[in-house]
Amino acid sequence: MPQTFRLATYNLENLGDSPALTERVAALRPRLVALEADVLCLQEVNAGRRRPRSRRELTALDALVADTPYAGFHRAWTRDARGKGALDIHNLVVLSRFPIVASQQVRHGLVAPPFYRPATAEPPARTSSAIGWDRPLLHVGIDVGEKRTLHVLNLHLRAPLAAFVSGQKDTPLSWRSVGGWAEGFFLAGIKRTGQALEARLLVDRLLEEDPDALIVVCGDFNADRWEMPLRILLGEPGDTGNAGLDRHALAALEDRLAPERRYSLIHAGRRLMLDHILASRALARRCRSVEVVNDGLPDEAVPPEPARRYAGSYHAPVTAAFEMVDPATRTRTPAAGAS
Repeated sequence: MPQTFRLATYNLENLGDSPALTERVAALRPRLVALEADVLCLQEVNAGRRRPRSRRELTALDALVADTPYAGFHRAWTRDARGKGALDIHNLVVLSRFPIVASQQVRHGLVAPPFYRPATAEPPARTSSAIGWDRPLLHVGIDVGEKRTLHVLNLHLRAPLAAFVSGQKDTPLSWRSVGGWAEGFFLAGIKRTGQALEARLLVDRLLEEDPDALIVVCGDFNADRWEMPLRILLGEPGDTGNAGLDRHALAALEDRLAPERRYSLIHAGRRLMLDHILASRALARRCRSVEVVNDGLPDEAVPPEPARRYAGSYHAPVTAAFEMVDPATRTRTPAAGAS
């Protein structure tokens, strides 16, 4: 019977059916296998069609995990508006060695989209419009034995890139005014922090139902430890001013690492921790190790050889190993399927 399980999160950066897929598989597959994850949370998995007009499927992911242990894992992923095929781009996927007993995607189920009337739009906006999140979060329930469920919230929050403002762009990469860019940047912040709020409210619901719930919130947050999305999700007593709410706080597991190891992306020489694993109190006390696999990570702002795209991911995987024994009780919780 396994004594621990390993969870990993990894942004694959637009993994899809492209001419470069073979090269990308060759670069990414060894890294995935080396993670030896029992639960693997992925971001930016695109979907293709096997036939024209058929529903979208995760064909590139199938190619990536072929001939690996992950090929036989249970799987949950985000769906299109009809709930049938996958989304065209940036799907969230959870692969699990253990049985998946529940799966839902959440997008404005707990937080309604705020309405806002742009100040710099051209022509001037007459009414307010909804500011919706770019994509849903994926909530998956995994059976880890002894009637315990591991709740996995896989997130990919909005990047800190200015959102569209009507009439304020000359080209896709060029803004017409600083004010227009600033307002777009402000709107991007609403999207990112708003979805973090929705994830936080989902965590609160789970903890109200079971104060000892095993919850992990992981993925690409596009924010570091001290930015607003992380503070919303962590809910630390230092922010709430109420030590009695400590049972609802989450722990940032990278805090257990030496400061020089806390980075999952390099941009123009800056080492940033954008990918995180956050854990509920009951799960955090089971954590035995954390790692950011960032050795040899290239700088995303430094282009590779001319006319050659980097085949790997500029994001580093983040992993955590958890005991099947709760140190608070020393009562063993068997893994699903163990005897």
